[in-house]
Amino acid sequence: MLSAPASQSFFLFGPRGTGKTAWLRDRFPAAPSFDLLDSATYTELLASPRRLEDRIPAKYRGWIVIDEIQRVPELLNEVHRLIEARGLKFVMTGSSARKLRARGVNLLAGRALTRHMHPLTAAEMGGDFDLARAVRFGTLPFACTTDQPREYLASYVSTYLREEVQQEGLTRNLAAFGRFLESASFSQGSVLNMSAVARECGVHGKVAEAYFGILEDLMIAVRIPVFARRAKRRLVAHPKFYFFDAGVFGAIRPKGPLDSAEESAGVALETLVLQQLRALNDYGRLGYGLHYWRTASGDEVDFVLYGERGMHAFEIKSGSRVRAEDFRGLRRLQEDYPEARCYLLYAGTRRWHDQGVEVLPLAEALPGLAKLL
Repeated sequence: MLSAPASQSFFLFGPRGTGKTAWLRDRFPAAPSFDLLDSATYTELLASPRRLEDRIPAKYRGWIVIDEIQRVPELLNEVHRLIEARGLKFVMTGSSARKLRARGVNLLAGRALTRHMHPLTAAEMGGDFDLARAVRFGTLPFACTTDQPREYLASYVSTYLREEVQQEGLTRNLAAFGRFLESASFSQGSVLNMSAVARECGVHGKVAEAYFGILEDLMIAVRIPVFARRAKRRLVAHPKFYFFDAGVFGAIRPKGPLDSAEESAGVALETLVLQQLRALNDYGRLGYGLHYWRTASGDEVDFVLYGERGMHAFEIKSGSRVRAEDFRGLRRLQEDYPEARCYLLYAGTRRWHDQGVEVLPLAEALPGLAKLL
């Protein structure tokens, strides 16, 4: 679970819909708050960032909340000044990193920490965690609580993603970007072939690369690099691609008679595990680098976490039975990295140990994943 720094200003980054605002209201209920999605507040502070100080009581020394700070990057200069001059503490949320990276985050280097918020984890949901529902609809808070998750996710994709791109001025061709989103969904969980995606959505390769960059800047997608440290075999070079949430992926992915439901569900399950790993790594500040492993001959392990705490390899299987060939990628990785702790997570109910591999049911493993790391 996300925890706030005790006494130092910090940025809280995360995609829209992950619950940043609700978390802030719960943790800092009495803090003066400035929501830059509110048109009046946005217009006032955009016109004159110095007005921020005017709206903070003169003797106040507590926390200040600024929601969606990327909408007025110039405020960072004023935040910097107020931290230095008045000793104020700020928590600043953001759902896009592009403008901040380009226009001022470095001004706060050493004065503001960085935290990330992700969709809900199985541990946070406790007894409410439903594996089948999480695979189908993801774990964005509202998707977990509404009785119409399909409609919510469709709205999230059609309204938020395209509106956010339009508001940020990231592309003038929203129709091409919409085609790109659908095309990118077929790369979910796969080694990324940039030229193939560009051909499918009818844009130049450099445009497709820019679109992938937009998804990462909006924190709605991530590219996972191959683990190549002290490699003993020839490995692939390209990263794997994932949308950040299984439900959002499912809402973007086209469905029809030519689309395999089983294939989509398997990738969604892999995405759900990735969500959990990313969140636990960030919330616990565990420091792992997140990778996958794939040889040129096709042996693959879905996720490899590497850091000071050790090396962990995870293979994800959607079937309720485990076959001998399901161990192939982990066995090859064990030959090259005997120090790795290896796990095979599957949809069955029995757990056991098989020649250095812990075989765990997903419904049991995901709520207790933090203990494995």
